[in-house]
Amino acid sequence: MRILTHTVTEADSGQTVRQLLGRLWHISGGFLSRLKFRGAITVNGAPVTVRYVPRPGDLLAADVSDLPGENPHIQPVDYPLDILYEDEDLLLINKPAGIAMHPAALTEEPVTVAGAVAHYLRTDCFHAVNRLDRGTTGVMAAAKTGYIHALCMAQLHTDAFQRDYRAVCEGVPVPGEGDIYLPLGRAEGSLLKRCPDPQGLPAHTHYEVLAAANGRALLRLTPTTGRTHQLRVHLAAIGHPLTGDWLYGTEDRALIARPALHSYHLVMRHPLTGSSIDVTAPLPEDIQRLLKEECL
Repeated sequence: MRILTHTVTEADSGQTVRQLLGRLWHISGGFLSRLKFRGAITVNGAPVTVRYVPRPGDLLAADVSDLPGENPHIQPVDYPLDILYEDEDLLLINKPAGIAMHPAALTEEPVTVAGAVAHYLRTDCFHAVNRLDRGTTGVMAAAKTGYIHALCMAQLHTDAFQRDYRAVCEGVPVPGEGDIYLPLGRAEGSLLKRCPDPQGLPAHTHYEVLAAANGRALLRLTPTTGRTHQLRVHLAAIGHPLTGDWLYGTEDRALIARPALHSYHLVMRHPLTGSSIDVTAPLPEDIQRLLKEECL
C-alpha cells in the first residue's frame, strides 16, 4: 500500500484539494478521477471532494496504491531478484539473461521478470519503466504503482533518466565515436524483426569504442530513444552487429549464447523526491569471459 501524506501549511491556505494534489504530487486529472471514485482522498481520515479547502494543520492523504486484479495475466513466481536499489516507490534490479519481461501471448513462460517482481512485491501488477530484451542483462527499473510509473514515463528519454549500455560488436566502428540516426520500423513479414525505415519512428544512438582487439570492439551505447531492438538494429545497420546476435548478425553459442548487450548504468531523478538515483550493474560473466578471450 502506498499512501501519500502532507500536513497543510499556512502557505497552502486557500488551495483546494485538487490544487494541492497537482502541486505536491503531480497527480493528473485522469488519475484524480480514479482516486475520487475509490474514495482514496482524505483529510484527517475523512473522505473529501477535490473542491474541499483544507485548513493549516490538516493532514491530507491520497492512497495511490494499485487495486488488486488490475493485471490478471501476470502470474507471480518465486524467483530470486538481484536488487540494486529499492525504496517505497521504485525497484531497480539486475536482470539476468534468458528471461522475458512479460508472459508471451503464444508460448508459456514459467518465469518472467513481471512474475518475479510481482511475487517479491506481493502484488499482481508490474510496471516496467525501461524494458530489456530476453537476452539483454543489466539495470531495469520498475515502479511499484501505476501512479509512480506514469511519473517515471514522463521522464523517460530526458535528462532525468539517463542510461548507457555495454556491448561487444563484430568489427571496429570507424570513427571510434559517433551518432546513429536511423528511423526504425517493423520488417516486412515479421512480427519480431525491426529494420531501418525512412517512414519509421525516429531513433538515435550514440556509440563510443572503449577497446578493440581481434576484430571485435567493446562499446558504450547511449540511446536517446527507446525503439524495439534499437541498439541491435543500429549496430547491424552500420555493419557491426552485436556478437552472438542470432537475429541481426551471426549466432555463435561457443562465444556467447545471446546478443552481447548489457544495461550497465542508470542515473534517474526520483519522480517524487527529486533525489538522484545512480546504479551500476557489473558486467555479467558471459561478457567478461568474451572480453577476456578477445583480450579487450
